[in-house]
Formats: sequence, C-alpha cells, structure tokens
Amino acid sequence: MYVAYNSLPENSKVWVYPSNRKFYPNEIEEIEVKIKAFIENWKSEDENFKASYQFLYQRFIVFIVDVDTVALTNEDIDTSVSFILSLQETYDVSLLDKMNVCFKQGEFVQYKELKDFKKLLKNKALTGKSIIFDNLISIKQDLDNHWEMPIEESWYNRFLR
Repeated sequence: MYVAYNSLPENSKVWVYPSNRKFYPNEIEEIEVKIKAFIENWKSEDENFKASYQFLYQRFIVFIVDVDTVALTNEDIDTSVSFILSLQETYDVSLLDKMNVCFKQGEFVQYKELKDFKKLLKNKALTGKSIIFDNLISIKQDLDNHWEMPIEESWYNRFLR
C-alpha cells in the first residue's frame, strides 16, 4: 500500500535511482502516477505492506519500504527493478548506473562518470565543500540525514588527495 513518506520508520529500506538527466515537468507528472500505481500493486496481496517514494531535484526516484511489517523477497526486488527498467526505456534515461556521480554545482545537479568527476576534483572545479549525493544509502534515516553531504565528509573524499 502506498503511504505518506513521513509515516514510514527511520529504518525503512531505501533505493535511490539517479537519472542521467533532469526530467521535464510533464514527465514527472506521468512518472508519479506510474510510481503510485506500481507501489499500490507491488505487494497488494499483503495488507501490511507499506511503501512510498520521493521524486527529488527532478532527477532522483527514491523508493522507501517499511521492512518492519513485511519482508521483501528477491522476487519483490526484481519486480521493482523491472519497473525501473520500464521507466528507463519509456523516458530514454539511465536510472540503474551506480558508478556515476551526482553532485551539486551551484543550484544545479550534475551527473558525471566517475573518471570525469575525478578530473573535476583534480582541476579544482569541485572542492571538499562541494555537495555530493550518496546514492548508495540504504535506509530512510540516511536519506534524511546523509544523502547530501560535502565531498570531504563522504566516501568520495578519497578522490580529494
């Protein structure tokens, strides 16, 4: 069942899907309808299932699932990945590439290959104070508190040297 994001506990499981491009407003409206329908039907046989999503910066799709009430099986996760793959195909975007880096440059969110990100750091186009998105987080508490952070406080800090 789809529930409000704020109603889910801090230890809820999180999956962040960064898009290689910003979505257009009309795409966001369509995608949000599709996501809500997907969540409503994801585990509709289980009345205790609770999930939500966030669409952040017109670029990140985030699924959040309360794993205290219902355990997710590999099949459930495969179903969600299949849904994300369908969005990739429909909107001609990349959502599953975890080897790329997302960061803020001014008010804009950038999406770069890791090698290009390293070059930006080397050339001082980014500093340790630049904000990075840690898309490898796994729980809601981390999404709320540690998803956006300065590079120097993230695991990406190893590239500052």
